[in-house]
Amino acid sequence: MVDLAALGDTGPLWRDWLADAGRRFRVDVAALDEQLPNWRQLLERFAEERAPVYLRRDAAATEALRRLHAAGVRIGVFTDMPEELARVALSHLGADGRVTVVETGDDARARLLEHLGADATVVRTRAELLSLR
Repeated sequence: MVDLAALGDTGPLWRDWLADAGRRFRVDVAALDEQLPNWRQLLERFAEERAPVYLRRDAAATEALRRLHAAGVRIGVFTDMPEELARVALSHLGADGRVTVVETGDDARARLLEHLGADATVVRTRAELLSLR
């Protein structure tokens, strides 16, 4: 199971979307569900349009995922980011076709561990991903 941050840093894209949404829609971003019910669709559109500026595909990381996938390893990804942002990032980073399960939001890591099993290897960094055989 891989932390999305090991593939690409979605934090800057998320923070810029929050700033843009707060400014453009004049909402308190701490209350998105109440003040901007379609915020998830807006986030997805924003992320799709801007992912190339924020996220760069890493050939070595993509190769590591390809190798694991070819070996029959079930690859799960976890992140505390919203699902819409995670899915756009995985697609842009070339990982979406190799990932079996994605868990997002609060306690994503714990939910993914439940799904994949407590003995699943947890990868938090690019270096850890590249060291897997």
